[in-house]
Amino acid sequence: MSPGPFFSITMVSVWFINSFCAVLQGSLFGQLGTMPSTYSTLFLSGQGLAGIFAALAMLMSMASGVDAQTSALGYFITPCVGILMSIVCYLSLPHLEFARYYLAKKPSRSPTHELETKAELLQADEKNGIPNSPQVATLTLDLDPEKEPELEPELDEPQKLEKPSVFIVFQKIWLTALCLVLVFTVTLSVFPAITAMVTSSTSPGKWSQFFNPICCFLLFNVMDWLGRSLTSYFLWPDEDSRLLPLLVCLRFLFVPLFMLCHVPERARLPILFPQDAYFITFMLLFAVSNGYLVSLTMCLAPRQVLPHEREVAGALMTFFLALGLSCGASLSFLFKALL
Repeated sequence: MSPGPFFSITMVSVWFINSFCAVLQGSLFGQLGTMPSTYSTLFLSGQGLAGIFAALAMLMSMASGVDAQTSALGYFITPCVGILMSIVCYLSLPHLEFARYYLAKKPSRSPTHELETKAELLQADEKNGIPNSPQVATLTLDLDPEKEPELEPELDEPQKLEKPSVFIVFQKIWLTALCLVLVFTVTLSVFPAITAMVTSSTSPGKWSQFFNPICCFLLFNVMDWLGRSLTSYFLWPDEDSRLLPLLVCLRFLFVPLFMLCHVPERARLPILFPQDAYFITFMLLFAVSNGYLVSLTMCLAPRQVLPHEREVAGALMTFFLALGLSCGASLSFLFKALL
């Protein structure tokens, strides 16, 4: 195929794939927003595992020495099997009572669960418009399942019928969404545009050949997956802490650190960190912080809104995730030109 038609078909394919991926990812995050935050962590960990599989496939292809057609066949068969398994798992969700409860449009909630939900989520905070009242305090303390509670249908019914406002939800989660944008902006601005250009400072050999696939792609994906998994055990800092924006902003230090590593093709900046150990250390911290902060922000956003607004919050966070990817990819051209 000539270059012109090949380029056109490739770009159209990329457009369709990413459009469908955005709709799918936004829908899944919206559904996950209705579930406990633990399941959002597992979903994000699965995304990290996908990156590990891709890096391992590249390493096995290089180590096996097979021809390009065989490598391409393996690359395309592997995700097809993964997609098929994912579809089967997703179709099995309606058969699980737990999933039916959370994914139902109008789940039937027992009075006891109503109290548990209010005690956990409807805390007295100004942004959710819930005043500090003795009624709320009673809900948080009186959770006896054998006791028949007295609910107030006149207060609960309007909340069930109310359609969540995107603007109101955004007002509650804007800081967390901004943190997510900044995390991906920093990550995509140097990975892989700058990090893939870093080479080993040792003499040519096997290590020099496998340095970038191992220390850049495989190491990043493994540590990113580890960082995403950490939120299964603890969520720190919480949604009300001002430490989260500080940690996110500190990640901007990785931009000059990677740009000053051993990149032979440069015209302006000097090389201040020529040894391989510097790059590996930077990549460890860079990847772990990326995975942890991404998973943390995605878990905290649904906790900042009312239960019926969780799905909208999850979908909004997916939008800002894509916005961060776009900003980072755009900045990568600038940083690459500054080398």
